[in-house]
Amino acid sequence: MTRILLTTTSYQDTPGPHHDLLASTGAEIVRERGPLSEARMLELAGDFDAFLCGDDAITRAVLEKATPRLKIIGKYGIGVDKIDVKACTEMGIPLGFTPGVNHTTVAEHTFALLLALFRSLVEEVNYVSSGNWKRLTGHEIMGKTIGIVGLGRIGREVAIRAKAFGLKVIGYDLYWPEEFAKEHGIERAGGLTQLFHESDILSLHSNLTDETRDMISAKSIPNLKDGVVIINCARGELVNTQDMAAALESGKVAGYGADVLDEEPPSPDHVLLKAKNCIITPHIGSRTYESVVRQATMATQNIVNMLKGEKPLAQVNDAPIPAAVIK
Repeated sequence: MTRILLTTTSYQDTPGPHHDLLASTGAEIVRERGPLSEARMLELAGDFDAFLCGDDAITRAVLEKATPRLKIIGKYGIGVDKIDVKACTEMGIPLGFTPGVNHTTVAEHTFALLLALFRSLVEEVNYVSSGNWKRLTGHEIMGKTIGIVGLGRIGREVAIRAKAFGLKVIGYDLYWPEEFAKEHGIERAGGLTQLFHESDILSLHSNLTDETRDMISAKSIPNLKDGVVIINCARGELVNTQDMAAALESGKVAGYGADVLDEEPPSPDHVLLKAKNCIITPHIGSRTYESVVRQATMATQNIVNMLKGEKPLAQVNDAPIPAAVIK
């Protein structure tokens, strides 16, 4: 019998048509609560025809143990930095993913974090809930400059909302969207250093690569404008956590709002959990009922297609689709 390992929790926790679509495969569905470590994936690998995964560690070692039975992988989401894509391709394992389904939701969460920091909302709510009517003086975002790193789907949605809030928008992307930038009045920065110098707010929407890892670190922090507020709804590893904590303590960075961490879930002593002017949410940027259903349905349709020997709706690599696993 065909067996599918399902690990993404938002998929499992959210009702919707994706559950019926997955059941329609007739496969045995084994559910785990991800993201799973490499050690746990190694324990499970070898007994499944397909992975429907979130941010689990699917390394070369995992893939080697999973094959030859593993035929396909369907990623719930767009970030594939936790998957060894090169190894997938070498082993002939097609990797589906779900672009274009969560950009609105993540952009909205970006502004939730941004406004919470500028108005000290978390601190104020905690004061009131504890019976302390303490009123802090916040800041407006109107008229400030927001620098956006990465103008893909999510970065563009952030830019549109930023203009609506009266922000000046500058951006940096290796693949500059000329038409979009012209339409929305977005200034192109000559490089990250210029973007860092000019931004009152910095919003990160870049993929995680060897080049972007530790983009914000002790090396680059001196280039930031004093008192900058940084938002990270992309990947935790874009920011060096120890260096960020130090920058928050010194006041060089006035606030850090992140939906992602370098360690998820974090250990109780993670340095950013107690850092000054820091708000961390548990990777929920794309976790809305609307977005989860869109994302889960596309991820499941990718799995269904590939199990039938058909192309997925979107594929990361160029590995050939195997012969039908189910009829």
